[in-house]
Amino acid sequence: MITKANISTNEYAPFYKGYIQLAPEGLSIENALKHSFEAFFNYFSALSETQSLYSYAPEKWTLKEVLVHCIDTERIMCYRALRFARNDRTELPGFEQDDYVPQSFANSKKLIDLLEEYESLRQSTIHLFNSFNDEVLARTGVANGNIMSVRALGFVISGHEMHHLNVCKERYLLD
Repeated sequence: MITKANISTNEYAPFYKGYIQLAPEGLSIENALKHSFEAFFNYFSALSETQSLYSYAPEKWTLKEVLVHCIDTERIMCYRALRFARNDRTELPGFEQDDYVPQSFANSKKLIDLLEEYESLRQSTIHLFNSFNDEVLARTGVANGNIMSVRALGFVISGHEMHHLNVCKERYLLD
């Protein structure tokens, strides 16, 4: 079983270290993804529509925008994982999260619809990573000028989500 303990620091850029550290200890990629999904989904599904439009400061994302940012990031990381898993040696570009969020129109969407989209995406992500054997999980590629392994990407998805959940709990809501 591959856990985050199996991943060396040369399999990801230093920027991703904090995300990988936030992924649960001792779990497989599948179980880390399930764990972070459950925590994130439970937090967001407890929100009302009004609460989901809350932002803790001017120019900060609303909770809906945080959710859509995590959905977008997961899709991009899965795309990278698929390309690297298939031994595509093409260097992939980065993406600018602050350009994506306004174009998502998250605040005009219903929270329940976003949660359904997120749940469907996570099921797909788990299926994708379960389709990779250990050899494939160890493959690497280059994105945004940095080497990244397929297996590191799985833990980045989980840890990135936990990072945003921590921010939501610390800065957003609301008892």
